[in-house]
Amino acid sequence: MAQILLGEPVAAAIDEKMALRRIALKNKGITPTLAIVRVGDRGDDISYERSVMNHCEGVGVEVRQVLLPAGTTEDALVQEIKNLNTDASIHGVLLFRPLPEEIDDDRVRNALSPEKDVDGITDSSLIGVFTGSGVGFPPCTPQACIEIMDHYSIDLRGKKAVVVGRSLVVGRPAAMMLLSRNATATICHTKTVDMPAVCREAEILIISAGHASMIGKEYLSVGQVVIDVGINVNEDGSLSGDVNFEEADSIVDAITPVPGGVGTVTASVLIKHVLEAAEKRAETKCGPAI
Repeated sequence: MAQILLGEPVAAAIDEKMALRRIALKNKGITPTLAIVRVGDRGDDISYERSVMNHCEGVGVEVRQVLLPAGTTEDALVQEIKNLNTDASIHGVLLFRPLPEEIDDDRVRNALSPEKDVDGITDSSLIGVFTGSGVGFPPCTPQACIEIMDHYSIDLRGKKAVVVGRSLVVGRPAAMMLLSRNATATICHTKTVDMPAVCREAEILIISAGHASMIGKEYLSVGQVVIDVGINVNEDGSLSGDVNFEEADSIVDAITPVPGGVGTVTASVLIKHVLEAAEKRAETKCGPAI
């Protein structure tokens, strides 16, 4: 039986550490504030928005909602982002994506100031992850993977790590973050030859494939730590990950569950980034970001 790397204690530990920092900011007259920008009424966006708002309320972070109708123009959305950039009372911005097809995602996300990009969506923030420059913040989901392994004292130094998935949301940033911890990282994707063999060689396996139960026993080996980022809705409405949990449980050393794993930690990482942005703002006192 594998050790189950539950996300709840990880999130609780992050929130506890952030509570002291929030008090320090409050003593300086600063209330950490997150702006949520949503275009339209996608059900999954609304669900995540509700979850983030509840989490913010629980840790003393204020939320300002910027809710725009589905027919909002690209120019109008960019202007809303620019308004938030120059609003000194806003420390972080969460932009829900994907955006409507008629809106240029690259233009909109890169209109956001890296200092307020708490979910690591701008090119500048991603460059910060790839170069280690410290500009912006890393995407919350791969950061949550790292937080889980840190919490459970999983040492990454010198380990063979494989990431399945090469998106800029999870896969590639996760690989760079593993490298920054001195792991040896490999990225697998749809063109990888004999992916199961590559995955079996891994000591750390991060899966972000987007296909329910894609990773079965032929991908796994004894002693592995498996971080399952996937969230898939089954026909009966239940959730499952990208890993066949039943097969993995009897083989690997440790695994995150779905639900109850990485997704549970992501919101805490987002709040952590908002607090860090507020702290940086308090330190610099250099006027609104532009």
